[in-house]
Amino acid sequence: MSSATRTLISPATLARPRGKAVYWSVFTGVVLLFAIAFLFPVYWMVTGAMKSPDEVAQTPPTLIPTHLRMSGYTDAWDLMQLPEHLWNTVVQAAGAWAFQLVFCTAAAYALSKLKPAFGNVILGGILATLMVPAQALVVPKYLTVADLPFLHTSLLNDPLGIWLPAVANAFNLYLLKRFFDQLPRDVLEAAEIDGAGKLRILWSVVLPMSRPVLGVVSIFALVAVWQDFLWPLMVFSDTDKQPISVALVQLSQNIQLTVLIAAMVIASIPMVALFLVFQRHIIAGISAGSTKG
Repeated sequence: MSSATRTLISPATLARPRGKAVYWSVFTGVVLLFAIAFLFPVYWMVTGAMKSPDEVAQTPPTLIPTHLRMSGYTDAWDLMQLPEHLWNTVVQAAGAWAFQLVFCTAAAYALSKLKPAFGNVILGGILATLMVPAQALVVPKYLTVADLPFLHTSLLNDPLGIWLPAVANAFNLYLLKRFFDQLPRDVLEAAEIDGAGKLRILWSVVLPMSRPVLGVVSIFALVAVWQDFLWPLMVFSDTDKQPISVALVQLSQNIQLTVLIAAMVIASIPMVALFLVFQRHIIAGISAGSTKG
């Protein structure tokens, strides 16, 4: 016996011309309101960099720039040394992503498929770190990076100071483990019968099947490093090696407001482009983790 799905508007009402017109009018209005709420701040920031400093500060503000000026973007690119700081950010984010993908994937595969002794205890200890505020770990991390145990070397002003702490990401590790838990066992057993070892199974079977969740973890890893401010500020005292998030604050003292707004727009473009390019993979990875495959 099948039960009809209950909705806010009945199918009979939608079948009438007036009901259909009201429904689509309300739906379109709600979508437009949400689109305006999310896109208007972006529009305001992009056009704000095209105004003169007096026009940005005037009250009431102008919705459309009186005279479009692109000098804010060119000045931001040159005066704030954006190419150098953007490159620093790319290096730090790419390294953190590579380290995190390798070590978190290996750890998640070991906990999920190799079933080590005390694996649940280890996983519980890893997940317990999620309850510790990130600010409480700043001082221990800094002391560790400033004088690396056993090696007694400093990683300050070194990209390794960003890469190595990024590996300890309990959330991404748990996300990968949950996905690996849902992989069909018969596929892995078939590869094992064919003579594939554990490492070969990971490389040739597990990783190709895990592209959606690897995409999600990649986005999380890159965005976390790109938007982080406090930790790079502590690691990089050398201004020439600072990422864009720190440089925008450090170099904004004697910079016009329009130039600073333009610099923030330029700094946000890579992450927006990354999301637009990989949004299908992000949605696929999130939905893949919520269903049993």
